[in-house]
Amino acid sequence: MPPRKKRRTAENSGNSSEDVPKTTKDETEPTKKFTKWLMKSEPESRFQKGVDVKFGIEDLKESPDQTTHWDGVRNYQARNFMRDQMRIGELAFFYHSNCKEPGIAGLMEVVKESYVDHTQFDKADPHYDPKASKDTPKWFMVDVKYVRMMKRYISLKELRKIHLDHKQNGGSLKSLSLFTQSRLSVAPLTEEEFEYIKSLEEKEEA
Repeated sequence: MPPRKKRRTAENSGNSSEDVPKTTKDETEPTKKFTKWLMKSEPESRFQKGVDVKFGIEDLKESPDQTTHWDGVRNYQARNFMRDQMRIGELAFFYHSNCKEPGIAGLMEVVKESYVDHTQFDKADPHYDPKASKDTPKWFMVDVKYVRMMKRYISLKELRKIHLDHKQNGGSLKSLSLFTQSRLSVAPLTEEEFEYIKSLEEKEEA
């Protein structure tokens, strides 16, 4: 989940110590390689440590070059997907979470592969981790760029209905990580799942 809007700047160029990718691999790399993703962020205001962590797809569109770093992920499995598997050019759904109507709002593209998430070292940041150090960073992030809005909003309610139907009767979304690994803020999608979900924007909600 990206943090406060004011941190959404093109500050990721250069050769600082926080710009070194993949400096640690303290967990087993996943064996299955994914190339499509679903990434969650909160489009409505919510304050942590006095900081508004709101960041919706409209905020991404308004970012410099419509690009931002996807920082603040503090789940090891989600981190590993970003650190070990995400590659430049891969697509991700921008998913609005923790809001009145959760769902998929648009598409974005990975434009920079993993590097150290600086927010883990910032005591004023909601995602500060006192156990992390610059010598042995724990958390990583990628840069993403806005691609487009979905032709229509694909709601969590609609996806859950399809998932339950496919789980019972067979179908592309029977094992969708949005439901089987619901706590992940960065979730992998198979090519089949991605294409099926994208096809929903061409149809009316059932």
